[in-house]
Formats: sequence, C-alpha cells, structure tokens
Amino acid sequence: MKFSALLVAATFAGAAVAAPKPTSNRKRQDSGFQFTGVNESGAEFGNLAIPGQLGKDYTWPDQAAITTMINQGFNTFRIPIMMERLVPNQLTGAIDQTYASSLDTIVEFITGKGSYAVIDPHNFGRYYDEIITDVDGFGAWWGRVAERYAGNDNVIFDTNNEFHDEDNALVASLNQAAIDAIRGAGATSQYIFVEGNSWTGAWHWISSGTATGMGQLTDPEDKLVYEMHQYLDSDGSGTSPNCVSGTIGQERLAEATAWLKQNGKKGILGETAGGANAQCIAALQGMLSYMQDNSDVWTGWLWWGAGPWWADYMYGMEPPSGAAYTGVLPSIKQFI
Repeated sequence: MKFSALLVAATFAGAAVAAPKPTSNRKRQDSGFQFTGVNESGAEFGNLAIPGQLGKDYTWPDQAAITTMINQGFNTFRIPIMMERLVPNQLTGAIDQTYASSLDTIVEFITGKGSYAVIDPHNFGRYYDEIITDVDGFGAWWGRVAERYAGNDNVIFDTNNEFHDEDNALVASLNQAAIDAIRGAGATSQYIFVEGNSWTGAWHWISSGTATGMGQLTDPEDKLVYEMHQYLDSDGSGTSPNCVSGTIGQERLAEATAWLKQNGKKGILGETAGGANAQCIAALQGMLSYMQDNSDVWTGWLWWGAGPWWADYMYGMEPPSGAAYTGVLPSIKQFI
C-alpha cells in the first residue's frame, strides 16, 4: 500500500530451512480460494534506521497471534522484510545472519503449521532509496533467498512490494531475473508472486501499461501468481477508513479479471482492506464474492495488515482487539 511507504522502506540467506509436508494447504473447499491470509508487518518498519534496533525500530510477527488467525481459517501469511537489513551495503553482499535467523524462525513457525509463508521484500523497487536498476544484482539477491528456502515447499517468494514510478520494461526485467534466480537456486516447487509497476494496483493494471511486459514473464515450473493490490478508498491508496461505494471492490477488479482470463494467468490480491463500517463491509463482501465467482483466475486474498505494532491501525487485523479483527472479520469469514 502507498501508506506503508510513508512508514517503512521495505527487505538474505545460507542454510536450507525445511518444513514438514503440510496437509492444510490445499485449495480451500469452503471458500474456493487456495490462499487466504494476512500481511504480518513489523520487520520492514523503521526505514530511516538501517540496520536499526530490534524492538525499537522494527519487530517480528507474534506467533500466538498467527496461531489465532490460523484457527480462524487463514492459511497464508505475508512477511514484509527490508532488503537492506537482510543484505546490507550492496545487493550482492553478505547476508546479515542475525536478521536472517529471525526470519527463519517465523517462516519455520508458519510453515510448520501447514500454512504458507510469503517472503516479501517490502522495498517498492528500491534499495537504499534508489530505484533498483541492477537486474543481475537483484537476481543475485533472490538467488540467495531461494537457496535458503529451496527445501520448504510452503515458502512463497514475492518478488518485491509495489514497484512504482519506474519504467515498465525494467519492472518486467527485474521480475524475470527473480524468477530465473529462484529456479536456478533449486527452488522449483514453490509459488512465485510477481508484482507490477504503479503500486501493482489491480484497477490500473492495464491502463498503467504494467500488464504488457508482465504478461511475457515465463516460469519453467508454471507456478507464477500475479500479485495485485486493491484498496477501496477514493484514491486507492489505503489511507482512509472510508470506501467509495458498496460496489467499488468488484468494479475495481473487473479489468484485471478480464486480463487474467484472456492471458491464462492466475492472480491474488496480496493487499486489500477497508474500514470497519457498513459501506466498506459491503464493498469487501461484494469484491470477495466476485473473486469467488472467478476463482478460476483469483487464487485468494491477503488482508493488510496485522502485526504487534498495529494496535491502533484503522485496518488492524491483529488479535484480539484490532479494528478489523473485531469489526470486519466476522462479516467476511465465509471467504476464508
């Protein structure tokens, strides 16, 4: 979400981390979605403090809260991290083992429970606030990450959060470099979530031009999922608790849905949210119902956001008292 760029920048790797073969990650029989879950924010916080201090500038997700959400039916948890904390100084540099080991811990916890852990470098296509133009370096970064998790089928690799204000061809090249590096590192069983330019927004996936290059991405394992984000406030930024209308969710997904169908692609809403009010709940229900009706191309959705430092956040899904956990979740549980 654009709002997160104001708070954080966004985010590696050596010994393989494996998990037991899960039994709960199949396509959900109740909702029709394969992935339903929550963004677990915290490790990407404090972009002005690099490397930063754990507990002061950034934090890691709370395992008890994740367990509570698994018990609610969620099976996918996106973990925003900061590239600069994982691999300081240069894209091809050495991994910071302290930060990496903390990531290992939360990934092992999630996947050990049979859920998916999405590793999300939450950097908006930047590294130390500069647009990433080193395509080979970006691939090298991802090769290290993929090698670390190549043995864990329930890890998902998210290429980068919300590229924006970049050349569309560059964004496509970075995505392809990540795909090639991940597969080249031996991570052949995992899904890869690819993100587009213009904040990867579903509502302007086509008009922004991002679809053109992204549609040409290739994966020898055929496990690409196109991650789009969609908020329901007036400018789609996710900075207001108010939604445009009770039908805005479905309306903003229509063109992206058509593109997915026409091009034989799979999609996921990697970030979505609305305020705890009647109009937003209607918009969310309408959008998720529309996605359910088009689950041949929509694999699921992830709420933004949760995490131990989201206590007063307007979209907070952190149990037990987050605004969305108490005020929205009861109305959308049928879509989990």
